[in-house]
Amino acid sequence: MSAMVEQIRQRLTDALAPVALEVLDEGHKHAGHANAGKGHFHVRIVSSAFAGVLPIKRHRMVYAALEGLMDQGIHALSIDAKAP
Repeated sequence: MSAMVEQIRQRLTDALAPVALEVLDEGHKHAGHANAGKGHFHVRIVSSAFAGVLPIKRHRMVYAALEGLMDQGIHALSIDAKAP
């Protein structure tokens, strides 16, 4: 597991106490693109913090938890955020 994946996992765990969390490094899917091979991640997260929250707000919550990492290693992030 890469150091960035571990940092993402830790930040989301601390901020949102997920009941399920998967962080995938998808850099290999972006060959030929700008910043190919680095900084592309997909997050699947299930947290009761998302209950009653619209999807755009859920994404904002994830981005807030990852503040600072977006400029230091995350080039692209796709998010699947759900409530239990």
